[in-house]
Amino acid sequence: MKQRTILREVSIKGKSLHTGEEVNLTLKPALENTGVIFRRIDLLGKPEIQPLIDLVDDLVRSTTIADGHAKVHTIEHVISALSGCGVDNVIIEMDASEPPILDGSAKHFVNLIQQAEPVEQDAEREYFVLDEPISVTRGSSSIIALPHDGFRITCTSADDRGIHTQHLSLDLDPETYVAQVAPARTFTIYEDIEELLKLGKIKGGSLDSAIVIKGDKIVSKEPLRFKDEFVRHKILDIVGDITLVGMPIKAHIVGVRPGHALNAELSKVLRKKLLEKKRGATAAKKVLPVESHEKTIDIRGILNLLPHRYPFVMIDRVVEIVSDDELVALKNVSINEPFFQGHYPGRPVMPGVLQVEAMAQAAGVLLLRKLPADDNKIAFFMSVDKVKFRQAVEPGDSIEIRVKLVKIRGNKIATATGECKVGGKLVSSAQLMFMLADATD
Repeated sequence: MKQRTILREVSIKGKSLHTGEEVNLTLKPALENTGVIFRRIDLLGKPEIQPLIDLVDDLVRSTTIADGHAKVHTIEHVISALSGCGVDNVIIEMDASEPPILDGSAKHFVNLIQQAEPVEQDAEREYFVLDEPISVTRGSSSIIALPHDGFRITCTSADDRGIHTQHLSLDLDPETYVAQVAPARTFTIYEDIEELLKLGKIKGGSLDSAIVIKGDKIVSKEPLRFKDEFVRHKILDIVGDITLVGMPIKAHIVGVRPGHALNAELSKVLRKKLLEKKRGATAAKKVLPVESHEKTIDIRGILNLLPHRYPFVMIDRVVEIVSDDELVALKNVSINEPFFQGHYPGRPVMPGVLQVEAMAQAAGVLLLRKLPADDNKIAFFMSVDKVKFRQAVEPGDSIEIRVKLVKIRGNKIATATGECKVGGKLVSSAQLMFMLADATD
């Protein structure tokens, strides 16, 4: 199955549930293998956050992610809609910290996605295929992931008194999700409202955006959309929270009285298993004989590939060739770098454009090593997009430069993504485009 993005940019506006702020949310198309990215356009530098379990910051009645000073609250409904509709790559721009709650379901987000028109891309969609049962239990609540060739969720929703117990099992695909899950609204117990207000939550909550359960009565501005609407919303939340694993999953999820905290615990275990599986696959590849390509490249090999020379060689070594389309390079930043004489005297900082150049050179190495040794080509840097500088690079820093080829068209035009990290922290990132030309032209 192919990856999917959206054909056009679409927007929606509304009030957020917990902060009560008015927010504009825009979905934008994204390149293959981008994934889902939240972009806070109201903050300096427009920081981007990927919804991964590693970045989860708060799970009280919603799912919050944070990276540095940037946070995004209550992401579960919009990422559930994207996952349920089978959209892999999209940028979500917001001018506040929380998506609009709308009617408390994922229905309006689904309508927005359908308006944007999901479209297939060239790259294949990868799945995390579970090969053993995984379970998480907390008190009377539990959630289990079982091996399954597809995506099924079986869920039981109940309160402490057992008054509104509901059970449902669904095999999920976009059609089933849109019709059977997306319209289900969020709900709360009446007695919990005061405590949530004390915690600074639900400032924008109302009967327009939630169902309230008071004893054996249901308080709602409109009739229930399903007789078992509560358990369907629990399934909606599970779909959203499981996307925090970072890859579509094939499994049968069985939840008994699940919530965001429990869902997140399962996602954490699943992501750990996913990363272990990836490392195992990488290790297995490394033991295979490599005839035409090395695993690392020293400075002599770099100079054989690139036309650059002192003082413009911006990578010192390739420390890992992850695959034919991805590598990790190293740049040791010394006080002896010639650019520090003027940038700036008394406060040496590596220019951001040279960090971009380092990414471009690393991508050039990746691109040129795919060609035959006698193919006398040069990778000309054509354009750069979505450049972000997050932290200063100073003398003594070692920059880890990771680049990945996204697409090569006709062995002439190539696009790549790059990021620079210092001490594990992201300092800059960019999308790059190149043109391959004969060195003699």
